[in-house]
Amino acid sequence: MEDQEQKEAYRKKTEAQIEEWNARIDQLRAQAKKKEADARIDLDRKADEMAARRDDLKNRLNELKSSSGQAWSEMKGGVEKAVSDLRTAWEKARKSFE
Repeated sequence: MEDQEQKEAYRKKTEAQIEEWNARIDQLRAQAKKKEADARIDLDRKADEMAARRDDLKNRLNELKSSSGQAWSEMKGGVEKAVSDLRTAWEKARKSFE
Protein backbone atom coordinates (compact mmCIF):
# COMPACT_ATOMS: atom_id res chain seq x y z
CA MET A 1 0.00 0.00 0.00
CA GLU A 2 2.90 2.36 0.55
CA ASP A 3 3.49 2.59 -3.20
CA GLN A 4 -0.17 3.47 -3.73
CA GLU A 5 0.02 6.20 -1.07
CA GLN A 6 3.20 7.58 -2.61
CA LYS A 7 1.61 7.54 -6.06
CA GLU A 8 -1.50 9.33 -4.76
CA ALA A 9 0.58 11.99 -2.99
CA TYR A 10 2.61 12.56 -6.14
CA ARG A 11 -0.56 12.82 -8.22
CA LYS A 12 -2.05 15.42 -5.88
CA LYS A 13 1.19 17.42 -5.86
CA THR A 14 1.35 17.41 -9.65
CA GLU A 15 -2.31 18.37 -9.99
CA ALA A 16 -1.65 21.32 -7.66
CA GLN A 17 1.26 22.33 -9.90
CA ILE A 18 -1.03 22.18 -12.93
CA GLU A 19 -3.42 24.57 -11.18
CA GLU A 20 -0.50 26.96 -10.55
CA TRP A 21 0.45 26.76 -14.24
CA ASN A 22 -3.14 27.48 -15.21
CA ALA A 23 -2.94 30.69 -13.17
CA ARG A 24 0.39 31.63 -14.75
CA ILE A 25 -0.96 31.03 -18.26
CA ASP A 26 -3.94 33.25 -17.42
CA GLN A 27 -1.53 35.88 -16.09
CA LEU A 28 0.48 35.74 -19.30
CA ARG A 29 -2.65 36.15 -21.40
CA ALA A 30 -3.71 39.14 -19.28
CA GLN A 31 -0.28 40.73 -19.75
CA ALA A 32 -0.55 40.13 -23.50
CA LYS A 33 -3.79 42.12 -23.63
CA LYS A 34 -1.92 45.18 -22.29
CA LYS A 35 0.83 45.06 -24.91
CA GLU A 36 1.09 46.44 -28.40
CA ALA A 37 0.16 44.16 -31.28
CA ASP A 38 3.60 42.60 -31.93
CA ALA A 39 4.29 41.96 -28.27
CA ARG A 40 0.76 40.65 -27.79
CA ILE A 41 1.21 38.14 -30.62
CA ASP A 42 4.49 36.96 -29.08
CA LEU A 43 2.99 36.59 -25.60
CA ASP A 44 -0.07 34.82 -26.97
CA ARG A 45 2.21 32.38 -28.78
CA LYS A 46 4.15 31.76 -25.57
CA ALA A 47 0.91 31.26 -23.64
CA ASP A 48 -0.21 28.75 -26.27
CA GLU A 49 3.12 26.94 -25.94
CA MET A 50 2.71 26.80 -22.17
CA ALA A 51 -0.85 25.54 -22.52
CA ALA A 52 0.34 22.77 -24.84
CA ARG A 53 3.05 21.78 -22.35
CA ARG A 54 0.48 21.86 -19.54
CA ASP A 55 -1.78 19.59 -21.57
CA ASP A 56 1.15 17.23 -22.13
CA LEU A 57 1.73 17.21 -18.38
CA LYS A 58 -1.95 16.41 -17.76
CA ASN A 59 -1.79 13.53 -20.25
CA ARG A 60 1.33 12.13 -18.65
CA LEU A 61 -0.26 12.42 -15.22
CA ASN A 62 -3.33 10.53 -16.44
CA GLU A 63 -1.05 7.77 -17.77
CA LEU A 64 0.78 7.74 -14.46
CA LYS A 65 -2.49 7.28 -12.55
CA SER A 66 -3.19 4.00 -14.31
CA SER A 67 0.35 2.65 -14.08
CA SER A 68 1.80 0.45 -11.37
CA GLY A 69 5.09 -0.84 -10.08
CA GLN A 70 8.08 -0.39 -12.39
CA ALA A 71 5.98 1.36 -15.01
CA TRP A 72 5.04 4.01 -12.43
CA SER A 73 8.69 4.69 -11.67
CA GLU A 74 9.50 5.02 -15.37
CA MET A 75 6.52 7.21 -16.13
CA LYS A 76 7.29 9.48 -13.19
CA GLY A 77 10.42 10.56 -15.06
CA GLY A 78 8.28 11.63 -18.01
CA VAL A 79 6.06 13.67 -15.72
CA GLU A 80 9.11 15.34 -14.18
CA LYS A 81 10.39 16.23 -17.66
CA ALA A 82 7.01 17.69 -18.60
CA VAL A 83 7.09 19.83 -15.44
CA SER A 84 10.60 20.98 -16.31
CA ASP A 85 9.59 21.82 -19.88
CA LEU A 86 6.64 23.83 -18.62
CA ARG A 87 8.84 25.69 -16.14
CA THR A 88 11.30 26.55 -18.95
CA ALA A 89 8.48 27.85 -21.16
CA TRP A 90 7.24 29.99 -18.26
CA GLU A 91 10.67 31.49 -17.67
CA LYS A 92 10.94 32.46 -21.34
CA ALA A 93 7.49 33.99 -21.30
CA ARG A 94 8.02 35.80 -18.01
CA LYS A 95 11.13 37.51 -19.37
CA SER A 96 9.06 38.82 -22.26
CA PHE A 97 6.80 40.92 -20.07
CA GLU A 98 9.22 42.14 -17.43
